[in-house]
Amino acid sequence: MRAGPVTGTWPSTYLASDGAAYERFLGRWSRRLAGHFAEFARPADQGCVLDVGCGTGSLALTLAERGAPDRVAAIDIAAPYVAFARSRAAGAGIGFAVGDACRLPYADSSFAAALAQLSLNFVPDAAQAVREMRRVVRPGGIVGAAVWDFRGGLVFQRLFWDTAAGLDPGAGAARDRLFSGPLALPDGMPVLWRASGLIQVERGSITIRMEYADFADYWEPLLAGQGPVGAYVEGLPPERRQLIEDRVRAAFLSGAPDGPRSLTATAWAVRGIVP
Repeated sequence: MRAGPVTGTWPSTYLASDGAAYERFLGRWSRRLAGHFAEFARPADQGCVLDVGCGTGSLALTLAERGAPDRVAAIDIAAPYVAFARSRAAGAGIGFAVGDACRLPYADSSFAAALAQLSLNFVPDAAQAVREMRRVVRPGGIVGAAVWDFRGGLVFQRLFWDTAAGLDPGAGAARDRLFSGPLALPDGMPVLWRASGLIQVERGSITIRMEYADFADYWEPLLAGQGPVGAYVEGLPPERRQLIEDRVRAAFLSGAPDGPRSLTATAWAVRGIVP
């Protein structure tokens, strides 16, 4: 299954077919980001919180750990990811649902906060999604989001795409679409938040570290067919895939023996208040 479409600055679909594969590819790192994002967003201690584009549940699980699970709802268009999130023992009590961020199936002013982590730049109409988040949040509540700083702060993807782009013009075109997404730029989300009528808009950046045991721990999750990287790798002929793997391995090793690597990953974050 392909879950999408997505924005015009991104590939036409986000490949979202396997929750367990996504968890190894990115979910393990989005969980690490979630705690910092929740601290930045500062949702109220009372009232329900909605996780928009919840994926495999990283942010929803983090929010549930900070309060009662029945105060957390979560929605994503990718049914395989929602199924995986529901299967997690820690997810019991969280209201996971399959649905569209641009048409949220919730009543007006029903949440104290609506947060979107690493999802908003894959929504067909991000402005509509933010308007929907604002609609379902009560006055005085928080609307927040975080997206990777693809261009300047996501080492694991730059390592892959810059290396592949030197070997394949198709990789260069895919990289350019990914890294030029407006919401991944410093002022992209604040501009959208203000245009959506949110007030007291704050922007921040959050940096985590992605700890890889070795090259296999870095490379093998890229082969599982999730997201733009997975879609690109899945479409390569075997000889081109092997060439790119060899060159990416050389970049990962950088002249040192194979083994642990710690790569930085930075996300832009924004929060605003519903007037």
